[in-house]
Amino acid sequence: MGATTAKWHRPFVFCASLLAASPAAAQQWQAIASPDGRITVEVALDQGEPVYRASFNGQPVLDRSRLGMEFTNAPPLDRDLTLVTSRRTAKDERWEQPWGERRAMREQYRGLDLILKAKDGRTLGVEFRVFDDGFGFRYTLPGTPDQPMVVSDETSEFHFAQNYRAWSIPAYRDKFSEYEYSRSALSAIQTAETPLTLEGKGVAMAIHEAALVDFPSMNLRMPDENSRTLKADLSPWSNGDRARVTGGQTTPWRVVMIADNAARLADSTIILNLNEPNRLGDVSWVKPQKYVGIFWGMHIGRLTWAPGPKLGATTARAIRAIDWAAAHQIQGVLVEGWNIGWDVPEWWKNGHSRFVFDRAQPAFDMAQVAAHAQAKGVDLIGHHETGAQVHDYLNALEAALDYYDRYGVHMIKLGFVGTRLDSSEWPDSQYAVESLQTIVEAAARHHTAIFPHESVKDTGLRRTWPNLMSREGARGQEYNGGSPDTGNSPDHTTILPFTRMLSGPFDFTPGIFGFDYRDTRPHNRVPSTLAHQLALFVVLYSPVQMAADLTENYDRYPDAFRFIQDVPTDWEASRTLQGEIGEFAVVARQQRGGADWYLGAITNDDRRVLSVPLDFLTKGRRYEAQIYADAPDADWRTAPERYRISSRIVTADDAMTIDLASGGGQAIRFRAL
Repeated sequence: MGATTAKWHRPFVFCASLLAASPAAAQQWQAIASPDGRITVEVALDQGEPVYRASFNGQPVLDRSRLGMEFTNAPPLDRDLTLVTSRRTAKDERWEQPWGERRAMREQYRGLDLILKAKDGRTLGVEFRVFDDGFGFRYTLPGTPDQPMVVSDETSEFHFAQNYRAWSIPAYRDKFSEYEYSRSALSAIQTAETPLTLEGKGVAMAIHEAALVDFPSMNLRMPDENSRTLKADLSPWSNGDRARVTGGQTTPWRVVMIADNAARLADSTIILNLNEPNRLGDVSWVKPQKYVGIFWGMHIGRLTWAPGPKLGATTARAIRAIDWAAAHQIQGVLVEGWNIGWDVPEWWKNGHSRFVFDRAQPAFDMAQVAAHAQAKGVDLIGHHETGAQVHDYLNALEAALDYYDRYGVHMIKLGFVGTRLDSSEWPDSQYAVESLQTIVEAAARHHTAIFPHESVKDTGLRRTWPNLMSREGARGQEYNGGSPDTGNSPDHTTILPFTRMLSGPFDFTPGIFGFDYRDTRPHNRVPSTLAHQLALFVVLYSPVQMAADLTENYDRYPDAFRFIQDVPTDWEASRTLQGEIGEFAVVARQQRGGADWYLGAITNDDRRVLSVPLDFLTKGRRYEAQIYADAPDADWRTAPERYRISSRIVTADDAMTIDLASGGGQAIRFRAL
C-alpha cells in the first residue's frame, strides 16, 4: 500500500541538496502520521543534529529528543550530519500467530527512512515506523560487515512533554527485574528497566524495545536530576563496552507505545509487529499447555532441590504427578532438580557450573519416568538450571538436548539464577542476549520449546522464533512462597498487565489454593483470594501456564479446579476491557478455534464492584456464564479460600456486576449454547 503526501498530518517537501550544502540550516521537520492520524512523529536535522518529537490527538507527548550513536574508535554520529536520502514507506499486511493471545494480526504503519552522512563520509541510517498504537525507530550502523566497531553510548532520548506519572523498576540491581513496581513522578526516576509505563491526562504510554538481537538491552537513565528526559542506557560488558558491532548492523527498535488509557495500552501489538516473521515454518511441535509439578512444594519449604529426606525430584513423586495430571486433563509435568548438581550448597553462587545436564541424580530414573509419561499421554517438561554459568552451559547444550531427545522431552524451563553471568556480565548485556539467541536456535533444531527464567526481557522475538514461548522477567508467585524473598503486595498483579505484560507472556505460575503454609514460611503468604488466583489464568497471559499449587490442595476444591481444567492457554482474540494501573484489571479472551470466551477480573487491596458490558460476545448468541466469584465474606487476609460458583444465561446485550473482595477476583467461562 502506497502513501500519498496528502495523507500526512504536516506535509513536507524535502530538499536534500539544501541540507547537504548547509548543515547549520534552520530545522525542517518531516512528519509521519499513523494510519488513523492520531499519532504524529516529526523528524528533523537541527543544526546538523538529528532529532524527533511526537504528538497524540494533537497534543505533544514527546518534545525535541536527540538521536544518534557514539563509538570508542570513531567520531560520534549524532551531530554535524547532512541528509543523503529520505524515503517514505508504508505497509498494511495481515499475518497469523501460530499460537498467542490473538490469532489474527495486522501490521499497518507509515514510515520514514533517512540516511545521514558525517563529514568523514560515514553514514547512519535512521528508520521510523508509526502505527496506530505507537511508533518505533532504529539505526543502521555505518560501514560493512568486515568492519568491527564498539558503541560507547547511544544518544537516543525520550524528552517527555509533561512530568507524567511513572511505573518503573530500577535497572542495574542484583535481583534483575524481580522488584515490585514503584509509582512516582517521571522526574524522580534515576534508572529504569523497560517497559517503563507512563500516564497523563488522556494518554498512557510505555517505552520498550523490539527485536533485541546482537545488541545489549536498552535501559533508561535520567542524565539530569529532576528532569523530564530519559535517555537510552545500554547494558555494558564488564570492561565498559556497550555494544560490539559490525558495519551495516541494525539495532533493535526503540519503541514508544501510546494509547488513550492503560486498558488500551495493554492490548498493543506494536512489539510483535516490529519483529521479523516466523523463521521456523511449521511449528506444530510447539504446544501451548498447562502443567503441574513439584515447584510450589520447594518454594514453601516442604520439599528441596537438594538430595535428602525432602528431595522433590524422585521417581515416585514424578510418577504420582504424571498420574494426577493424566486424571485431571493437564498436559504437562515439570520436575525440577532431577539432574546431577543440586547437592552442592549455594549452587547459585558464581563459579564453574555444578550441573550435569545429561545425567540424573540417583533418586530419579529418567527412563522410567519418561516411559510412564508417554504411556499416560502426558508431556514431560525438562528443566535446565544454569546457575548463571552460561559458558559452561553452552558447551554442554547439544549433549543436553540430545539427552532430552532420547526421552521425548521437547519443552524446557530454563534458569539463570545468579547476579552476573559467568561471574562478570550483566544478565541483560549483549553477552546475555547473544547467549540466549544461541540457545533458542539450538533448541529449534531439536524441535524443542523453551521458557526461560531470570533471562533477558521479552522483546517480541516469539514472532520470529515461536519456540521461545514465555519468560519470567518479574516477581512471580515464588516470592509469595518465601523463596527467595518476602512476598508481593496485593496490588502487584494489578500492575503487571500494564507494565511487565507489555513485553510479552509471563510464566507467573498462578493457581494457589492452599493459603496456610506457616509451618515452613511463617512470614509469607499469597496476597489474594482463591478466585483471584483463578482469574490470573486469563489476566496474565502465557502459552504455558502452571497450576502451581500442591495437587492435594486442588483435590480439596475440585469444583474450583474445574476452571483451571477448562481454561485454554491459546487464544483466538483478547481484549482488556477495563483497568487502572495498580487498582484493577478485567480481561476477556476467546478460545482459539472455539466459540467460548473466558473473563478474569482482579483487584488490589480494595473491595470494589465493577459493571462489565458483555459486548465482546457474539451478537445474537446465548452463553452460559459459569461464574467463579469471591464469597461475600472472602478477604485475602482472613478468608482467602472462600468462593462461590453460580451460573446464568447471558448475551452480548447484557452487563455483569462483578463484586470483588479485598485482594479478590472473579473468573468466568462463557460457554456458547
